[in-house]
Amino acid sequence: MTNDSGSFTDIKSIVSSEHLSNNDVSSLSEIEFGLIIAGSAFNRWMVHCVSAAGIDDLSSLDVLIMHTINHRKKPKKLADICLVLHIEDSYTATYSIKKLEKHKLVVGTKKGKEKYIQITDKGAEICDRYRQVREAVLLPSMDATGKTNAELTEMASLLRVLSGLYDQAARSAASL
Repeated sequence: MTNDSGSFTDIKSIVSSEHLSNNDVSSLSEIEFGLIIAGSAFNRWMVHCVSAAGIDDLSSLDVLIMHTINHRKKPKKLADICLVLHIEDSYTATYSIKKLEKHKLVVGTKKGKEKYIQITDKGAEICDRYRQVREAVLLPSMDATGKTNAELTEMASLLRVLSGLYDQAARSAASL
């Protein structure tokens, strides 16, 4: 419905998962749909960004694992990678690591019974090129949103809180 100036006056929220909500919690359904859309977009972004950086056949999980291994330039155990990325099925992480090894982006070494994975010079170079593509393509768009670093930090904090809430809800649902 429009008013005299032609603008919409009686618009209700658009809830993409309306069947999951009633009027009291429709905002939670809006957040969940936003997370779905943002997650899909972020996964697409990582794949295209790493492709622009020079590696074409990596999945979003492969990219996440590569960045995790590169973090702090310290060798990582498979269990630690899975813990940080909240990967329950270590076989998927192992498969990604094998792909990264095939591209010579990471290398595995044995220390006792443990296998440690570390970034190679080529892997560090790809991560740096990824950063350069990110800065050239994504950051100008982020600047256009007008969000300050403090606001982005607050959003990141809220996402971590939501992550904890959903983890707890998953544990509760698993026990039903």
